[in-house]
Amino acid sequence: MLDAKLWGNPCPFTFRVNYLALLYNTPLYSWIHDTFGLKRPEYVVLYSLALADGGSARDISHTSGFPKNTLSRAINRLELTGLIEARSKAPGGGRKQTLHLSEKGWALFHKTRPAFEAQEKRMLKVLSEGERQMLFELMSKVVLGAQDWAGELPPEAMPQAGTAQEGKPQ
Repeated sequence: MLDAKLWGNPCPFTFRVNYLALLYNTPLYSWIHDTFGLKRPEYVVLYSLALADGGSARDISHTSGFPKNTLSRAINRLELTGLIEARSKAPGGGRKQTLHLSEKGWALFHKTRPAFEAQEKRMLKVLSEGERQMLFELMSKVVLGAQDWAGELPPEAMPQAGTAQEGKPQ
């Protein structure tokens, strides 16, 4: 089946991305949950703030794919457990609130980060340094281009109600 999904797939790129993401993420987030009691969205908030201190729930939602309501619950729990500081209004007013890790949050990030780095290193060891750099640049280009297509399906790709999909009997 792997050969079919790699070489006979009409969506070969997305299969590869999803497959690798699952193999990378599943053991890490299981470990985070089992060892530290954090759900994936909670750790995503913590990790995001470690990379970009002072971010907002909206920033994290835009860069993680998690909906704002899921992140709101995660942020509330992280505040209750003391992993992030109490929220404060962002400069300029409005509803946007900046988020910051607490000392406890930073300590947890520094404790868990090596596992994420080691897993990525293991995943990419089949590539040369030049291949890794090329992959990073190409993937970055695709990520930056996501604003042009993400969030909704193109109308031309959607079958009309009441019509059979190609290749499927009516």
